[in-house]
Amino acid sequence: MAKILVVDDAAFMRMMIKDILTKNGMEVVGEAADGAQAIEKYAELKPDLVTMDITMPEVDGIQALKQIRASDPQARVIVCSAMGQQAMVIDAITAGAKDFIVKPFQADRVVEAVQKALR
Repeated sequence: MAKILVVDDAAFMRMMIKDILTKNGMEVVGEAADGAQAIEKYAELKPDLVTMDITMPEVDGIQALKQIRASDPQARVIVCSAMGQQAMVIDAITAGAKDFIVKPFQADRVVEAVQKALR
């Protein structure tokens, strides 16, 4: 079973993603509310995959992605963004993100992105 770390500054968004993932047979092993927490939790939990919000306080998703990939080049991260953040999505892909999901989340798109990244 895939172990996933969910990172988003909005508790509601974390809950939505967690719900989609657990209903599709994946295990959410941790949550983080900002990039700094994400980096700590990644090192501690060693998840198979991270869903990472881009826009967060303190350390944003792109910075967290870069730091996680620097410590683990094999890290699989999918970034989540709201509509109209194409430039940030391109930055994230350049920084090593496997895929991106647009908010508001569509369950089948989330599952597809996660399964593809885990292959």
